[in-house]
Amino acid sequence: MSVIIGMDPHKRSATIEVIDGRAVVLAAGRYGTDKAGYAQMLAAARKFADRIWAVEGCNGIGRHLAHRLVHDGEIVVDVPPKLSAQVRVFATGNGRKTDPVDAHSVALVALRTPNLVQVRVEEDLVVMGMLADRRDELGQARTQVVNRLHRLLLELLPGGAKKFLSARQARSLIAPVRPRDLAGKTRRRLAVELIAELEAIDKKTRALDKELTELVTARGSTLMDLHGIGPSGAARLLADVADAPPVRPPRPVRLLERHRAAGRFFRQPGPPPAVPRREPAHQPGPAHHGRGPAAEPDQGPRLLRRPPRRRDTLHDGHARPQTAPVQRGLRVHARRSETTRGKPGRTTRDAC
Repeated sequence: MSVIIGMDPHKRSATIEVIDGRAVVLAAGRYGTDKAGYAQMLAAARKFADRIWAVEGCNGIGRHLAHRLVHDGEIVVDVPPKLSAQVRVFATGNGRKTDPVDAHSVALVALRTPNLVQVRVEEDLVVMGMLADRRDELGQARTQVVNRLHRLLLELLPGGAKKFLSARQARSLIAPVRPRDLAGKTRRRLAVELIAELEAIDKKTRALDKELTELVTARGSTLMDLHGIGPSGAARLLADVADAPPVRPPRPVRLLERHRAAGRFFRQPGPPPAVPRREPAHQPGPAHHGRGPAAEPDQGPRLLRRPPRRRDTLHDGHARPQTAPVQRGLRVHARRSETTRGKPGRTTRDAC
C-alpha cells in the first residue's frame, strides 16, 4: 500500500505529514529547505518504500521543492491550494491555520482526489517560463523609463511628447533642445541617459522575442497563429498549462430530455414548451352558488400568468362596494357619544 506525503512548502521551511490509504498519520515533521534540511526530509521519507509526494502550489511557492524532488527520482503530484483550503474548512479542530494542519489537508486531498497533475520537469517549458518572466520584467522596466522620460520632456518641450514614445522619436525630439541654464542642461543630460536605457531595453526585448519564437516553434505549437498572441503570450501559456490534464468532453444533452416536475422549462434555449395543465374538478362553493367554476381571465402557461386578484375571483354581489369620493376641505364625522347612546338626536361632532 502506497503512502501519501503531504507537504506545506515555504521559502525556508517545509512541513510534511505521511498518511496511509486509511488516512492514518504515520509520521510528521518540519524541515528546512537548505541542503542539510532537504537531505533530512528526503531520508525520513525514504523509509517508506511506496510513496507519493503531494506538494501544494507546484507552480508557485512549492516549485523549487517539487523540482528538486523530481530530479531526485521522486513521484510528485500538484495539489491546488483551493482544494486544500476546502478540506481545511470542513476539518475538525480549533479551526486555526497552521503548517501541520495545511500539510494534513494536502495529504487528504491527494488521497481522495483522483487525476491530480503529476509534476514533470521539461527543460524547454522551464526555459519558456523563465524567459517569459524576464520579458514581463523588461516590459515593466520600459514603462518606468518612458514615464520618467515624459516627466523630463514636459519641462524641456512645450506640451511634452506624445504618449506612445520610442527611443528614436525621443532622440529626434530632444536633439534641437539646447538649454542655457544649469537646470535645463541637467534635465537634458538625464533625458539622454533615459533614452540610452530605453534603447538597451528595446534591444533585449527583441532578442528575447526571437528566442521565444524559436522555442515555441520547436515545441510544435500553433498558438502564435491566433490573433493577439505573440511569442511571450504563447510561451506563458505553454509553460503554465502544457502539463494540465485533458478536459473531458461534456455530456451531449438530448433535445427531448424533459424535467420530471411539470411546469418547468427545457435546458435548451428557445421558447418554453407548452406544458399541459390539469384543471381541478369542479366543486361548487359559496362564491359560485352551484353555477359552475369562475372563468379564468388568463389561459397561458402557469409560470407566465399573473396571480388572480380579489376582484377577478368575486362576482358582482360579493365585491366590495365603492366608497364615496372624498370631499374637498375638512369633512366632519358624526358619531354618537358613549354617554348619549340610545338617545336619538344628540350627537357630538369631532373635526378630523
